[in-house]
Amino acid sequence: MFRITLPDGSVREVAPGTTPADIAAAIGPGLAKAALAARVDGELRDIGRPFEGDAQLALVTAKDEKDALELARHDFAHILAEAVQNLFPGTQITFGPATDDGFYYDFAPKDRPFTEEDLPAIEAEMRKIIGKNEPLIREVWSRQQLIDRWTRQGETFKAEWARELPEGEELTVYRAGKGEDAWLDMCRGPHLASTGKVDPNAFKLTRVSGAYWRGDQKNAMLSRIYGTGWLNKKQLDEHMMRLEEAAKRDHRKLGQEMDLFHLQQEAHGSVFWHPNGYVIYRALEDYMRRAVNAAGSREVKTPQVMDARQWEQSGHWGKYRENMFVIPDETPNIEDEGPMVSEDVQWMALKPMNCPAHILIFKQGIKSYRDLPLRLVENGCCHRNEPHGALHGLMRVRQFTQDDGHIFCREDQIVDEVQDFCQLADRVYKDFGFTYSIKLALRPENRFGTEEMWDQAEAELRDAVVRAGMATEEYGWEELPGEGAFYAPKLEWHLTDAIGRTWQVGTIQSDRVLPERLDASYVAEDGERHRPVMLHRAIFGSYERFIGILIEHFAGKLPTWLAPTQAVVATIVSDADDYAKEVARKLQAVGIRVETDLRNEKINYKVREHSVAKVPNLLVVGKREAEEGTVALRVLGSQGQQMLSLDEAVARLVAEATPPDLA
Repeated sequence: MFRITLPDGSVREVAPGTTPADIAAAIGPGLAKAALAARVDGELRDIGRPFEGDAQLALVTAKDEKDALELARHDFAHILAEAVQNLFPGTQITFGPATDDGFYYDFAPKDRPFTEEDLPAIEAEMRKIIGKNEPLIREVWSRQQLIDRWTRQGETFKAEWARELPEGEELTVYRAGKGEDAWLDMCRGPHLASTGKVDPNAFKLTRVSGAYWRGDQKNAMLSRIYGTGWLNKKQLDEHMMRLEEAAKRDHRKLGQEMDLFHLQQEAHGSVFWHPNGYVIYRALEDYMRRAVNAAGSREVKTPQVMDARQWEQSGHWGKYRENMFVIPDETPNIEDEGPMVSEDVQWMALKPMNCPAHILIFKQGIKSYRDLPLRLVENGCCHRNEPHGALHGLMRVRQFTQDDGHIFCREDQIVDEVQDFCQLADRVYKDFGFTYSIKLALRPENRFGTEEMWDQAEAELRDAVVRAGMATEEYGWEELPGEGAFYAPKLEWHLTDAIGRTWQVGTIQSDRVLPERLDASYVAEDGERHRPVMLHRAIFGSYERFIGILIEHFAGKLPTWLAPTQAVVATIVSDADDYAKEVARKLQAVGIRVETDLRNEKINYKVREHSVAKVPNLLVVGKREAEEGTVALRVLGSQGQQMLSLDEAVARLVAEATPPDLA
């Protein structure tokens, strides 16, 4: 008999062959109906998978939303693949994971790539499969069985993947339905008990795109079908409303309407900042400069191009080589193949990050323990050769500028420095109206450094957040196994915007690896040379991406201190032109970015036009306002207007246009 311990501490003795579904049924019919899956000794499993010995059991229901959504989305992906093969015989399947808000599946169509016109028919077929309530049956196969099956069915992509799986390992497949003709896919699982466990009204196929097999552009191009999936129709409807709102806030659309920036093929992946957009950029740069200066940092500037051997020594060459822009040093002929660093050709690379250059500054001259902490910051321009398909407006570009910084400190200074950074990041994000959560990304499988170094670094970051009072549910504190950088664990700040989306921006990393690899040292109190610890930190992450996030967060209605044009003085009649110019001069004199609109157009037309451009303040003046020395103030987003004296209006705009105080 197996001893199964439930969350309340009670123990049930069951015979071999018993499943979590059996225990749910024994507890009661309500739980039997509600149970979707099980956590057995912490591992998420199928509800119908038998126990293999004594175990801790927690039954998963729709109330366990994270697990339930992942299961449902995984099922939707399999149902999508089955539907496509039903409708388009000869289509080969590859893989289809769950995503943060849905699922996708990659296909190799027999005749033509899929298009969005195919989606309604595929959705209808998916609902038929859900309606059949086909059991999803887990089976264990050998590697050779899988290879034979996929080869026999002409599934060349699946067969290729199966051939690379370990010899002798038992692998799992899931069968939808019963019998030899049942639809089959290779999958680790888990899944719900049957296709009917998902809500047929809680999913929608959203788009089709191309995707290379295994993400390699040298491989075959596949058709990827995306969908969004939820537990019920209410969740789906709420999500679709969020998508509709997100489309209205799309920074690319608003960037065009507000004349902020553009992108074009001649500089694919890099931003052309227009005057309006560069005002925002410079305002953020000035803001961040005040913030880091107040925190005791010193600004530096480092070269764009550095010798490739520096990147080899740092370890970045092995991790980022394929994403780096590489150029020869005074060599006219570039070979396509061969080593990137050789005796014949000296190679240089555009920097993808700033950290090695900051170590080179640190190494200039002898540093004493009294010089630490040394806080260096740089608005550093970086280049990464991102794939074309990954580029997305300002959110992912090839050339970007980081608000980058590195703190070189002693072991005894680490926790204090990280705690201070947590508090600085808190002030910055609150200035922009964001709430956020903090995550600790722990050691990845592929990493440099000893276990002791990683133990210490992770403990220091954790301790700093605890001391800052932020390792709490209020701050969404969570630890993420395996998601650290190859050289250091990191704290991550995940912002939540006005419509509930999250964006990972700021980080701080506790690094003992790069100072070792690049031979950075200081003279300690004992007269010996010691390695400093290097804290990599950023708050915005990159200016480009942060501006994109801000545009969408505020739906283009930026705070007055950030707005490219902070006020427009618009006339009702031409008799007020001279007064409008006088109002503009007074505003300019106190630093307000102001324009006049003296065109012979109706005032309602002017109001609409400047509203589309997201000008926060419109000062309307006519003959009466000129005579009385007043203005009619219209604030963006409000319906009415407020009559103010000119002095009152100036004082109000000065207050709104003053950046947050970071003292």
